[in-house]
Formats: sequence, C-alpha cells, structure tokens
Amino acid sequence: MVLLWVLVFIISLIVLVKGADWLLGSAEKIGLAAGLSPFIIGVTIVGIGTSFPEMISSLLATFRGAGELVAANAVGSNIANILLIIGISAIVGRKLIVTKSLIDLDLPLLAISTGLVWFVLSDRVVEWPEALLLVLAYGVYFGYTLFFKDDSPDDSQTNVLPGRDTRRHQHSMTSQVTAKKVKRPRLQVSDFGWLALGLVGLYFGAQYMIESVVQLSVLWGIGADAITLFAVAVGTSLPELLVSVKAAMNNKSEVAIGNILGSNVFNLLGVIAVPAFFATLPVDEKTYTIGLPVMIIATVFFVISGISRRIHIWEGAMYVIFYVLFILKLFGIL
Repeated sequence: MVLLWVLVFIISLIVLVKGADWLLGSAEKIGLAAGLSPFIIGVTIVGIGTSFPEMISSLLATFRGAGELVAANAVGSNIANILLIIGISAIVGRKLIVTKSLIDLDLPLLAISTGLVWFVLSDRVVEWPEALLLVLAYGVYFGYTLFFKDDSPDDSQTNVLPGRDTRRHQHSMTSQVTAKKVKRPRLQVSDFGWLALGLVGLYFGAQYMIESVVQLSVLWGIGADAITLFAVAVGTSLPELLVSVKAAMNNKSEVAIGNILGSNVFNLLGVIAVPAFFATLPVDEKTYTIGLPVMIIATVFFVISGISRRIHIWEGAMYVIFYVLFILKLFGIL
C-alpha cells in the first residue's frame, strides 16, 4: 500500500509540474498574440505562473480539510528555493552575481514580505483579515514592480534568457526586457488545447498529490506537515530548480536569482493568503517551530549575499549543507 501511494505521489507531482509548464507556454503565446508586451506577460503570466503548483495544491488541501498544509507548503517551498536551489545553482555556476537592480527592489521587498508573514503566522492561524492584508501587500509589490524605474545600467546577460525555459522566468528578470516591438505569433487551436490540458493537469495533479500526502502520513506514522515541508515543497519547486540550474550553467546568474525572488514573494503573499479566504488555516507545530525560523534565517542569508552582490561556490555549498541539516531536524534525526 505504501508503494502504491508513493507511486501516486510521484506521478501526480509530475502531472502537476507538467500542467504548469503547458499552461505557461500556451498562456504566454496567447498573451503575445493578444498584443501584450513581454514585460506585462512576464509580470503577470510568467511571474505568477511558476507558483501555480503551490497555489493549486494549497487550495485543494484547504477544500479537503487539510488547511495546515498551506503554510507548510509555502514555507517549505521558500526554504527549498533559497537553500537548495540557489545553493545548487551557485555550485554549478561556481559563482552567482547579483546586480544593483535586485538589491534596490527585490531583496528589500522579499525581506519585508518575510517579516509580514512571520507576523501573520505568529498566532498560529491565518484568517481572512490577515489574508486580505497579504493580498494588499502583494498588490503593492506588484504595482511597485510594474512601475519601478531602474536607472542603473542593465547587465547584458539579463536580456538573454536561456532556451525554451524562458516561459518560467519570474518578473524580476522579465522586467528588464527592453520595450521592443515583438512580432505577434499566430494562434492555433492547439494552443487553447494545451491551455485546457494544463489546467486539467494542475487540478488532478494537485488533488492526488494531496491525497497521497495524507495517506502516506497515516501509513508512515509521521505528520503530513513534515512530508509537505520536504517532499511537496521540493516537488512543487522543480520548475524553479530546472530554470535556475540551467541558467547558472549558462552563466545567467540574474535569471537564477530573479527566478527565486519572484517565486518566494508570491508564495508568501499569494499562496498563503488565497486559501485563507475559504477557511481559517492552522499552522502546525513543525512549520511554526522549525520551518518558519529556518525560512527567516535562510532569507537573511540570501539578503546578505545579495548585498555583497555575489554568491560564491562555498556559500552555495553551505546553503545545501544547511538544507540537509534542516531535513534531518525535520524528521527528528538530529
């Protein structure tokens, strides 16, 4: 029975991630065909789209009465994004360089968002007034990102994104795309078919993934929060992992870092907030006592690395080691 649910978890996770990929690809093409600029597409469709797996899985967990998985999902994803994904990217790329534009805008907003979520989760529940506060904060973040003018010179590497995976890049990078006229692609019936298939994949992938997490937690005798903080968080962060590692291999440090910045802010202000409009979300013990402190520490490390404008290979290795220690502590091994 355990093997069966592990298989269900793996398959549903693959369907979830691929559904997001299909949805993003088709939505981006439809947006270009409709005359939207690459910048607007990046901030809206691409910027939010890579966090669809976290959002859909959190909503379905809420509807199934497992609201405690929402905060665990968002917190675990942010920890994985910084410690695991940035760590591996720094090791692969040997050095990640951050430009002044990220320090001026994204890093301070990430720090503020983290502090705000810590305040919201401090009473161990998320209710709709707090959700409204988070959504309003994301609106401010969205608007500021949309209209922020960076006077610093662009790094040449920020204007070239690696391969077909550009659909997944977060707004932090796409906001630096110059406002050039882009030839509108010609839409085909298949584009709308992929859009619909992506939505279906997201729904069923998230549904069966949540069910498998609940079943495995019962069969293994461990909390669903621990599985969510680790397996679900890493699984739903696979798009960010693939994009950032590939970017680092192609010396696109800006892409690797910007991808994580945008995803983390949306996880904090969007993924936690939206489900709370439908039900009061409890925060489980491990998320509050282990996950939240580790996320705050990881964010502080990330901001410090951003201030220094570079993440060296040894820092990446320390990030990964810290993540391994977090997992060992999470499952009671340490």
